[in-house]
Amino acid sequence: MQTIAETSRPLAVSFDNSYAHLPERFYARLDPTPAAQPRLIKFNSALAAELGLDVSGVSADTLAQLFSGNLRLQGAEPLAMAYAGHQFGHFVPKLGDGRAILLGEVRDVAGVRRDIQLKGSGRTPYSRDGDGRAAAGPVLREYVVSEAMHALGVPTTRALAIVATGESVYRERRLPGAILTRVSASHVRVGTFQYFAARGDVEAIKQLADFVIDRHYPDIREAEAPYLALFRAVAQRQARLIACWMHVGFIHGVMNTDNTAISGETIDFGPCAFMDAYDPAAVFSSIDTAGRYAYANQPHIAHWNLARFAETLLPLLNPILERAIELANEALSAFWPRFEQHWLSGMRRKLGLFTAEDEDPQIVRGLLEAMHRQQADFTLTFRKLCDAAEGQQFDAGVRALFANAAAYDEWAAMWRSRLARESLPPGVRADSMRHANPAFIPRNHRLEQAIQAAVELEDFTLFADLLQVLSRPYEDQKGFEVYATAPQASERVLQTFCGT
Repeated sequence: MQTIAETSRPLAVSFDNSYAHLPERFYARLDPTPAAQPRLIKFNSALAAELGLDVSGVSADTLAQLFSGNLRLQGAEPLAMAYAGHQFGHFVPKLGDGRAILLGEVRDVAGVRRDIQLKGSGRTPYSRDGDGRAAAGPVLREYVVSEAMHALGVPTTRALAIVATGESVYRERRLPGAILTRVSASHVRVGTFQYFAARGDVEAIKQLADFVIDRHYPDIREAEAPYLALFRAVAQRQARLIACWMHVGFIHGVMNTDNTAISGETIDFGPCAFMDAYDPAAVFSSIDTAGRYAYANQPHIAHWNLARFAETLLPLLNPILERAIELANEALSAFWPRFEQHWLSGMRRKLGLFTAEDEDPQIVRGLLEAMHRQQADFTLTFRKLCDAAEGQQFDAGVRALFANAAAYDEWAAMWRSRLARESLPPGVRADSMRHANPAFIPRNHRLEQAIQAAVELEDFTLFADLLQVLSRPYEDQKGFEVYATAPQASERVLQTFCGT
């Protein structure tokens, strides 16, 4: 592999690697597999600036060589991380980065350490029978959804670049290959801890826990029981994360423990989807045949995943197993009240409620139940409620979304009675609600249309338009209204697919 120093305009990246300096049983060192004809499809200049990367004067060809792995950035220490995981409830003791390579870590302009990883960069010791590559479609999907999640205010991994490899990958059929450059606070997962717990490697668990504390939770270094404090901190972030993405109708699709990031970011956008009509049992993932990761199940799965994380930490919590279990269960029990707090707080904001009353959960659930019965669109209902908050004369937009408008009218009477007990002016309330209720989400049908045009026709117009619209999801955008509409029956996407 060449180094970037051999190109005419090097890209200066100040790597400050830490994971690569852990013991070598944590990973496998290797370079990405070279791509045949790398071509830059998309580069996130705003994120590059946030990371402190100066790309001025660096050609698209050079960026393609760098972010395909054909050229090595100076200071990079490429490696594939080892981890295990429960996949749909079944434990797999050895998973790891089967098609991803961590190039290294940088400190962004705010001083925060961030991972830069190539996804789809070739086989690793953890690939098992996989080819280590990624098809262009799933790469485009992850780019769009991760950047949309960021704009929506959900903690998430980010997308820095897409590079076409000039090679084919074979799934159900022959497809063009691509590589995604993913940026995250770190790629440590619950499954990373499980990898060492399955091997009885308590020393490695402690080293990993210390690494995570130093990187993500430095304020608990001096806690009396730092590893218990670590568990509590991770559980709190997961509670907030799940509530946050449920507020925008997101369904992850593969909430396995190897996709549960210790940092509290959303990671892995394979068969994910955003709901159209509200349904708590909504499932889109083609591999989730039992509905394990359905929309309303997500907090339950987060709790289950956290229990698996707690199991790995037991040797660090107390030398007496019974006492360690007691401490872990006590800490785990705090998840539900914390989740309910975040969920209800967010739902109050969505409904324009700025004080707290005991009946608020009933009002929230009353709306959701009516939406479910009447097949009302999740995103549009809440967005149109922003108009309705200004006065009953603006109810028509919401009523039109309900199969039986009387169901909305019955709920709206209770809602307006509740609003009357607050003093906020209607216009101010409506404006505030518009910052909590997006006009635009990555609608499944729009996303599939953009991916199909890009993959089948090499036409990235819809992809670019979708990215532009989703970069400002809480604003009404003239000329792009079509991206806010729900799909027609013939346009509905009923299944989404994993990219592996």
